[in-house]
Amino acid sequence: MDLSDIKELYPFESNFLELQDGMKMHYLDEGEGEVLIMLHGNPTWSFFYRNLVKQFSKTHRVIVPDHIGCGLSDKPQKFDYVLKNHIKHVLALIDHLKLERITLVVHDWGGAIGFGTATERPELFERFVVFNTAAFISKDIPFRINLCRLPGVGKLAVRGLNAFAGAATFMTSVNPLPEKVKLGFILPYDNWENRIATHEFVKDIPLEKNHVSRETLEKIDSNLKKFKDKPMLVCWGRHDWCFHEGFLDVWKQRFPEADFNLLEAGHYLLEDKKDEICVLIERFLKKNKLAKAAKA
Repeated sequence: MDLSDIKELYPFESNFLELQDGMKMHYLDEGEGEVLIMLHGNPTWSFFYRNLVKQFSKTHRVIVPDHIGCGLSDKPQKFDYVLKNHIKHVLALIDHLKLERITLVVHDWGGAIGFGTATERPELFERFVVFNTAAFISKDIPFRINLCRLPGVGKLAVRGLNAFAGAATFMTSVNPLPEKVKLGFILPYDNWENRIATHEFVKDIPLEKNHVSRETLEKIDSNLKKFKDKPMLVCWGRHDWCFHEGFLDVWKQRFPEADFNLLEAGHYLLEDKKDEICVLIERFLKKNKLAKAAKA
């Protein structure tokens, strides 16, 4: 994929992990020091975190994968794009890079994937930064997203007309996105085949009790309490029509001691308030310093 038009915005070296099933997962690995893993959602990719990577790779090691089907990762047409598989891939990356003492940063579907990963290996995770997302059971789904789940019509809209990734470039921020930024978000999703995960993520929202990912999300939901005593920063775009303040209220109920910040931003809050968010994260990391690792 030709990234020359967005190289100034996304000037990072690409890395690839070959998974057990032969698929290749793309990831960024920038900087040195304490580990920050940043997990994107749908319909974004590691491009979403580009400004955080530039800022925090000066002082930390920043790892940002593209989920299979997203960004620069492989986009297989015959693959189960379900929650448990995305979790499995993040675990594979953690094991491959031998990561520990992780600070997890999540947004959108990255919340379920990230906390799903953390519940599998809680001993590896120390701090959490949460953007507009959910990692718990909810029946709340916007009408326009539910339309994308409809058989036939949903696939045609999302994969044929780019009604998800394309529409997101003007429906997810308070401030209009510059054209180069819009291009960056939709670049990996330029045809029917490349939009497969965009549609499959929508289908994987486990609203129904018999949904294939329902049990996985219920397990994550019930295990969130494992992290009740871990430092958590929550930055929330108040103008998000998808992950609205009702979801924020659930986070407040589950983690009342977390540091909550309500921002004048949309779903792509890093586009609206990146400087303010960088300050909040820097303050959070300094306030909640990791204890020195024991010598081997």
